[in-house]
Amino acid sequence: MVELTLPQNSKIKTGKTWEAPAGSDGPIKTFRIYRYDPASGENPSWDTYKVDTSKFGPMVLDALIYIKNEIDPTLSFRRSCREGVCGSCAMNIGGRNTISCTKGHDEFKGDKITISPLPHQPVVKDLVPDLTTFYAQHAYVQPYLITQTPEPEREWMQSPKEREKMDGLYECIMCASCSTSCPSYWWNGDKYLGPAALLQAYRWLIDTRDEGTGERLDDLEDPFKLYRCHTIMNCTQVCPKGLNPAKAIASIKHMMLERVT
Repeated sequence: MVELTLPQNSKIKTGKTWEAPAGSDGPIKTFRIYRYDPASGENPSWDTYKVDTSKFGPMVLDALIYIKNEIDPTLSFRRSCREGVCGSCAMNIGGRNTISCTKGHDEFKGDKITISPLPHQPVVKDLVPDLTTFYAQHAYVQPYLITQTPEPEREWMQSPKEREKMDGLYECIMCASCSTSCPSYWWNGDKYLGPAALLQAYRWLIDTRDEGTGERLDDLEDPFKLYRCHTIMNCTQVCPKGLNPAKAIASIKHMMLERVT
């Protein structure tokens, strides 16, 4: 069950309904979409759009673009690449966080799909969450090489076997689906770094070219930054790239243990 961060003293009301045009030839699907504009001063609402799915492509993002272009231009959402590599269009679809550009609307049973912004984040407007804290946590783990030795003339060398250690880590697209599906992150998002940032932290911890391991582990040695992970595994279940942040977090904890024993 998705839990949204609502404006203070507000409830979600029933909003507008747009019926499918008469004479629609294709299958009709109903999209129930969360709407909220802080500038309006009004409560959030669930607006309903009944659309002919033969008018657009197979993905949920295709449906949203169609709704915005042809039915309701006031609808707001993020999107960019439409190829599953930028993470911009992450949202909660049918009660599960994912990216809308690779999620087919025909994957859902029945004729209704509920769409809301990523849970437990402030909402900028409609399906657009405020990810300021999320990006600051990513910056905190210093997602770049830390070195002390002189820079080589050409490149920092790494064997194919050393490079393979980063498989399953570097592919993260920073969509925030994992972190915003994590109850520990919901409750302690201002202190716990969350699955996405910690996955990135581990990616640099095991990079054989990096020389900042001690500094990186020191930065994570905290009751909240790392150890609020309780291995609930929501992060791994929802990752649209099939990555395993929970395993990466467990590996960091093991590294912590090794350096004190």
